Amino acid sequence: MGDPIKTQAKITDSNTATSYTGPEKTFTINMAPSKSKHAGGGKNNVYLTEKHLLGFDKYKYSAVDTSPVSIYIMHPFWNAVVKMFPEWVAPNLLTFVGFLILVLSFIILSIVDWSYKASSRLHPQYETIPNVLFLLLGIGQFVAHTLDGIDGKQARRTNSSTPLGELFDHGSDSIIACLLPMGVYSIFGRSGDDFGANVWVLYLIVCVVMATFYISHWEKYLTGVMFLPWVYDVSQLTLALLYVVTSILGYEIWKGSHIFGFEFRYLFTLTVIGGSILSSIPTTVWNVYLSYRDGTGKNRSLYAALEPAISPTILLGTLTLWAALSPIAILQREPRLFCLTVGITMSNICCRLIISQMTDTKAETLNWLLSPVVGVAVVSLGFGIGETEVHLLYGLTALVVLAHVHFGVNVVSELADHFNIHVFSLVKRAPKSSRMTNGAKK
Repeated sequence: MGDPIKTQAKITDSNTATSYTGPEKTFTINMAPSKSKHAGGGKNNVYLTEKHLLGFDKYKYSAVDTSPVSIYIMHPFWNAVVKMFPEWVAPNLLTFVGFLILVLSFIILSIVDWSYKASSRLHPQYETIPNVLFLLLGIGQFVAHTLDGIDGKQARRTNSSTPLGELFDHGSDSIIACLLPMGVYSIFGRSGDDFGANVWVLYLIVCVVMATFYISHWEKYLTGVMFLPWVYDVSQLTLALLYVVTSILGYEIWKGSHIFGFEFRYLFTLTVIGGSILSSIPTTVWNVYLSYRDGTGKNRSLYAALEPAISPTILLGTLTLWAALSPIAILQREPRLFCLTVGITMSNICCRLIISQMTDTKAETLNWLLSPVVGVAVVSLGFGIGETEVHLLYGLTALVVLAHVHFGVNVVSELADHFNIHVFSLVKRAPKSSRMTNGAKK
């Protein structure tokens, strides 16, 4: 990274504490109120134990961002934008609005292009996606990224930083990480004979993006520091630009387009996968190595360090085998549902790891959602159930989504109650003692 005295690093706030420009270094902020105010919590919680809550009380946010795009372009822009919002707007509300924009974009694309054939000239029976919709998707992508960039700055302005903000932000990002590639795939379509991409390419990209996101938090679990990847802002802006260009020139512009000798469909795939394999993953390995060599990280045992890899490996291995060996070619039949199941399950696994790294508690070995995933895959591959396999996938997707929503809502509620704050409002909550007294009187 260069001379730590001369190199400037931007400490990026993910709805946590503050934004700081200075010499490259680890920057820590104690964001939680005194733990004495919250003693005895967690007994009636569904997901967060007392150990988790005590860990959140001690949590200090630590992150380093050396991306030139982030430091010299995005943060100055976000610093100007955040001033447009009144100080009564809660940072989590900004995070949630950005999240909803991207979820709505995914739902709309699912309605108009469920099978990913709308952008294929070989399937004229499918109505093409209106150019104006691509424009709205591009604007929504940019707005959502902007809101994601200013939520932490709003927290600093309003002095409302808590660990809930970081968890809410990163938890939302873990879901969006799978929805974004599933959305942009509609630009190219699935017809390989019409310069589209096979659904296996979509599946591979979703797996790579989710694995890269997970590895970045695994890195923090081992080092105690969030090293923000250079490719993040570039990828978000590129997606917005793709939608806007498509809205102006039509999806046909990408059919047969060559850049540096590559068809654009292949260049896009190579860029996404190459950015992870050649940039993010090697950087993570190096940072983890340095933390062990210098004794600056958590210094976990080899088994404890590798334990977070067990659930993702089982998940991706099982679903890849299912997709490859399915008697009815389930990935080809329902690519959107199959990839959504992968993404949401990975998001749940990742959120639990984020909680572990924020609270400095042991990572979960096996995620319970693996049981239905493996069960459905085994039944589909071993019993020749025919069309019932599609019905099982629908049921599995619904189960995974509902389970993750239940997890997210309860964790956010439990943490907000622990810190005695509102999730989407900066209005002060009544002291716990008075609320409990009033409840008893009623």
